[in-house]
Amino acid sequence: MHPLLPLCVFWLLPLALTLEEDSPLDCVPRRSVPYHRDNAHIFHEEGVFNYSTMLLREDLDLLLLGAREAVYALDLNDISKKLASVKWEVTQKQQDECTNKGKDSETHCKNYIRILHQMEDNKIYVCGTNAFDPECDYMSYKDGKLTLEKKAEDGKGKCPFDPFQRYASIMVENNLYSATSMNFLGSEPIVMRSSPISIRTEFKSSWLHEPTFVSMAQMPESDLSDMGDDDKVYLFFSETAVECDCYNKLVVSRVARVCKGDLGGQRTLQKKWTSFLKARMDCPVLESQLPYIIQDTYRLCDPQKNWKDCLFYAIFTPQSETSDLSAVCAYHVSDISKVFAEGKYKTPVPVATSFVKWVMYSGDVPVPRPGACIDNEARKAGINRTLDLPDRTLQFIKDRPLMDQAIQPIRGMPLLVRRGATFTRIIVNRVLAADGEKHDVMFIGTEEGTMLKAVNYDGEMFIIEEVQLFQPPESIKILKFSNVTGQIYAGSDYGAAQIPLATCGRSSSCMDCVLSRDPYCGWDKAVGKCVTLSSSQRKLIQSVKDADASLCPDADPMKPMNPKIWPGGNLKLHCSSPSNLAKTSWERDGRPLITSTRFQLLRDGLLILNATGSDTGRYRCISVELSKADKYTTTVADYQVSMAASGSGDGRGIIPQAQRDGPSVVGLQAVVGLLVVGLVALLAWNFYKGHIPLPWNCRKKNREPSQEGPNTDTTYQDALRSAPAEDKPLVSGTNNGRNNNHAGGEAAFSAAEENDDLKVNLPSLQYIDDESDI
Repeated sequence: MHPLLPLCVFWLLPLALTLEEDSPLDCVPRRSVPYHRDNAHIFHEEGVFNYSTMLLREDLDLLLLGAREAVYALDLNDISKKLASVKWEVTQKQQDECTNKGKDSETHCKNYIRILHQMEDNKIYVCGTNAFDPECDYMSYKDGKLTLEKKAEDGKGKCPFDPFQRYASIMVENNLYSATSMNFLGSEPIVMRSSPISIRTEFKSSWLHEPTFVSMAQMPESDLSDMGDDDKVYLFFSETAVECDCYNKLVVSRVARVCKGDLGGQRTLQKKWTSFLKARMDCPVLESQLPYIIQDTYRLCDPQKNWKDCLFYAIFTPQSETSDLSAVCAYHVSDISKVFAEGKYKTPVPVATSFVKWVMYSGDVPVPRPGACIDNEARKAGINRTLDLPDRTLQFIKDRPLMDQAIQPIRGMPLLVRRGATFTRIIVNRVLAADGEKHDVMFIGTEEGTMLKAVNYDGEMFIIEEVQLFQPPESIKILKFSNVTGQIYAGSDYGAAQIPLATCGRSSSCMDCVLSRDPYCGWDKAVGKCVTLSSSQRKLIQSVKDADASLCPDADPMKPMNPKIWPGGNLKLHCSSPSNLAKTSWERDGRPLITSTRFQLLRDGLLILNATGSDTGRYRCISVELSKADKYTTTVADYQVSMAASGSGDGRGIIPQAQRDGPSVVGLQAVVGLLVVGLVALLAWNFYKGHIPLPWNCRKKNREPSQEGPNTDTTYQDALRSAPAEDKPLVSGTNNGRNNNHAGGEAAFSAAEENDDLKVNLPSLQYIDDESDI
C-alpha cells in the first residue's frame, strides 16, 4: 500500500462529510410541528376506518368522505361537523361467499368505498368493493339527508375487487373512465370507459404488464385547437417493463393517454381503444441506479392560460430498499403531448434466444398516424370517427402501443428530494407573492402522517414546514384542495383532517416570518404580526427568494428572566431553537460560554451543575440562521441568574438534589441500626439452641471420624430433629384411619434403604398431624 494513501483518506473524509451535510438531497424542513389538536380539524367515527375517498361539493359546501361501509357528508368549512351519513354494508351472505373464497372476513370482506364522482344532474356516482364483488350505485343529498338510491350496477372494471389494490378513475361528461382489475384474482388489468359505448384495453402484456394504477386527469386539448384535436384522458401508472433486457423484473413509470371520442375499430380492435399510447416517465435522482416509481400526480392549470401551459406534478419513490429518498418532478403537458404526436414507436422483434426484444421502429408509419385522435386532416380524408380507421393503422397500434422516447421533467431534474418519510400524495397551489411573482407551493403527504409544505425557488429546494396531522401516525392516502375555502383535506385509515394553506401565526417575530419564506405570509409592521397576504391591504415585509430579514425593523430588547440557584444546586435554562436550519449557542456576560462538566449543552437548553457563587451572571441563548441574503443572529432566551439568599425558599428552576443529612437521614440510620442489632440477636439465639451449628463445631465434626456404624439405630426424635420444622414427616406405621396418604413416605424410606452410606431403622410409628404431638 502506498504510504500516502491513509493520509489521503483522512484528508478527504472531512470534505466528504461537509459535502454530505450540504447535499441538497438532505433537504430538511425549516420548521417541524408536532401533533396538536389545533393543527387541523379532525373527523373520525368510532369503528370506521379507511377514509380514503373524497368528493368536494363546493356548490353544497360539502365534503363527501368515503370510508369502509360508510359515506359521510361533512361541513366543508369544518369537517369535524358531520351533517349526514349513509351506511352501505355487505350482507352476511356476501361476507360468507367472500370468506369461502379465502379472504379475511374482517379486512377484505367488507365494502370499501372507492369511487365518488359528481354527475351532471348533481347526483353522486358511488362504487364499493362489496366483499370482492364490486358494485356501483347512485346517491343524492337533499334537505340535509344523504340517500343511497339502491339502483345497483355491476362494478367490475369500474371499481377494484381488492380494497388494498391501487386504482384510478375520473368522470368526464357522465362517462366513467377507470383503471383497475377485471377479475377476482387481480390478474386482468383494464383501462375502460363504461359509457356510452364500453371501450377497453387489450389483454396483452405489451399494453399493460402487471400495472399499478396511480391517477387519471383530463386535458381539454380541443380548446382553441387549430388542428381540430380531441380532448384527452391521461393515465399515470407503473408496470413491469417489457422493453428491458433484464435478468430480474424492472418496474418503470408510465403515462398513457386515450382520446375522448374513441369508439374502437370496425374489425380490428372492436370495442378496444384505438388511441391508447404509453411512454416512460423519468425522474432522475442522482444516487439511484434503478428508475424511481410514480406514486401520485396533480394537474395544475392556470385558467387564464392555454392547456399547453398546464403542469403535471408527480411524486416518486425508490423501488430499491437501499434508498430512502422521495422526489417530486414536474412535467409540461405540451412535452407529453409532443412525444405522443411526433415521437418514434417501439416495436417487438423476435430474436434467436426465443424472447422478444423491443427496439425503435424505423419503418414506414401508416396514415392516419397510429394512436392519433380524429382531427381535421383525418376528416378531410373521410375519416370522421375511429370506426373509419383503416386496418393497417389499427393493427400497427395494436402491436406497438409503446413510445420510444421517455418523458423528461422540467430542467431535467427533480424539484424536491427528501430523505426520510416516504411521499404518498401531492397537491399544488399557485400563489401570488408580495414580489408580484407566482410560486407553486407543494403540499406533500407522507407515510408517517405528516404533510410537507415546500417550494422550489429558481432551482433551490426549500421545505417551509412539516406538520404532523394524525396521532398515532397514519399514512396519508388522499389529498384534496378547495379553492372556495382555501383549505386542504387529507384522508388516512384513522380519519380525515382539514388544514389551512397558510399558518402565518406560527411566526412570532418579523425575522422568523421572513426567514420562513412562505409566499402566503408577510410581516405587518402596523399590527406587529405575521399575517396572510390576502387578509391585509397594507404592504407587508416578505422575501421568499432571498430571505432578506434586514427589511425587518429592529426588534424590541428582550426582558431577561431572573432565575435563582442554590449553592451546590442544578439549574436548567431553557432555549428552543426557532428553526431546524438555525444553530444555537450560549453567551455568559457577553462572552461565548465554554462547555465543561458543569456546563452541559442540551438540545433544548443549558444545564448548570453543582452551582457556585461564580456561576451567577447574564446568560443569553443566541440563534444564528444563514440565508441567501445574510447570516442573521437573534436572542432566543435571556436569563439573569443570581444566587438564592439563605432561607429565601425560592427554588425556581432548581433541580432537586439528593439529601445527605437532616432528620429523614438520621431516622433511616436508626432504623438500619435496629435491624442489624435484631439480626445479630436472632443469630445468637439460633446458635444457642443448636438450630445453626457453630463454625468450629462443623470443622470438628468434619475432622472426627464417625463412631457409629452404618447399622446404628437412630431414634425417632433424632430423625425428627434433622427434618425441617415446617414439613410434616410421612412415616411408615399402622394405618389408624386418620390418613391413608402413605405413598410418599414409603417411597422416601425405600430410597433411604437403597443408600449404602446410611441405613435408618425406625420402629413402627404413627402419622403426626401437628407439632403438639411431638
